[in-house]
Amino acid sequence: MIFCGTCFLSIRVVPPHHRVLQYIFVQQPTKVYNIWYKPLQIAVGLMRILKMAHHKYVHGYSTRESERLADQAQTLTGLLHDDTRYPDGARVLEAGCGIGAQTVILARNSPGAHITSLDISEDSIKRAEEMIRKEGITNVTFRKGDIFQLPFEPASFDHIFVCFVLEHLAEPQRALEQLRPLLKEGGTLTVIEGDHGSTFFHPENPDARRAVQCLVELQQQVGGNALIGRQLYPLVAGAGYSDVRVSPRIVYVDASHPRFVEGFTKLTFTAMVEGVGPEVLKQGLMSRGAWERGVAALYRTAEPDGVFCYTFFKATARK
Repeated sequence: MIFCGTCFLSIRVVPPHHRVLQYIFVQQPTKVYNIWYKPLQIAVGLMRILKMAHHKYVHGYSTRESERLADQAQTLTGLLHDDTRYPDGARVLEAGCGIGAQTVILARNSPGAHITSLDISEDSIKRAEEMIRKEGITNVTFRKGDIFQLPFEPASFDHIFVCFVLEHLAEPQRALEQLRPLLKEGGTLTVIEGDHGSTFFHPENPDARRAVQCLVELQQQVGGNALIGRQLYPLVAGAGYSDVRVSPRIVYVDASHPRFVEGFTKLTFTAMVEGVGPEVLKQGLMSRGAWERGVAALYRTAEPDGVFCYTFFKATARK
């Protein structure tokens, strides 16, 4: 789904009204993001969206998967959330908070906002409340609820935030439609998703390309959409929002930053693909030989002459 493995980034950020790329190049890191959130807590938080999907999580729940999510989590804050900040007094809904990992980021970025974080799992909410207390955050309240049966009155919020949720829903546009009445007139929506189809690498290899496609197909089988990033504009616009803007957030990796190659290309993306190997072989989506060649070719992109690239998409809109 999302891929990063270090907090040493060189970032150019443009105003949200400019429809141009926001991107990371790792050749010349010039800015350090100090991320104080515990990586494993963030990693587990990224898995909370499964409870709202009502289907099997394609990547599984293994210790290795938690470690993979931990590798990616450390750079997500700077790349995806640094420009998400709400004014003092604003009322914000976080739809799908899980154990509170994203909640901590939102609350720290907007300490004067009043954040309501929703999740379908009562257990996750209890863990989120504990995390918020430990962090000393006081501007967050939690509610139990389903994104398709929201327990709020119309026009309850100034802003709504949805991150890594839609890709796991069978009806993502309907989820956005359900959220829209909760916004006040002129209120904003922020949605963040990845897109596995944006994966590019060198050296090119047909088995590696097929291995990535198998991951896309497996997520589709359980009701999700690993290619949803490219669809954010029509999904958000189709749900009735206005002033829709989508900015691609590109991660580019080469050997000039070995730590990023290790954490991103190897431990995050390739580990994610490799993790669905048993299901790929069980369903006969690839032969064992082709699968092993494909995974080896993905690791090959982390060699000194290799390159890896992936794109996230961040949409903003108004009611």
